[in-house]
Amino acid sequence: MTKLLEKAFEEASRLPEMDPNALAKWFLDELHSERAWARAFAEWEDALEKLADEAIREKRDGKAVQLDLDHL
Repeated sequence: MTKLLEKAFEEASRLPEMDPNALAKWFLDELHSERAWARAFAEWEDALEKLADEAIREKRDGKAVQLDLDHL
């Protein structure tokens, strides 16, 4: 455990009882959320790479058309 994390736990241990529990719940929720985002981005990374490869092939093969922003 890092010194900063130890200090955070030490400070949290001095809070009234409900505050450390709320802090712990928030911290755990954040960790779970971060893991979920990491998994989601990992899945999207493969999909985006495939889309980029497809776009490059279409451009190379002359199948791509210039996007006209005035006529969307």
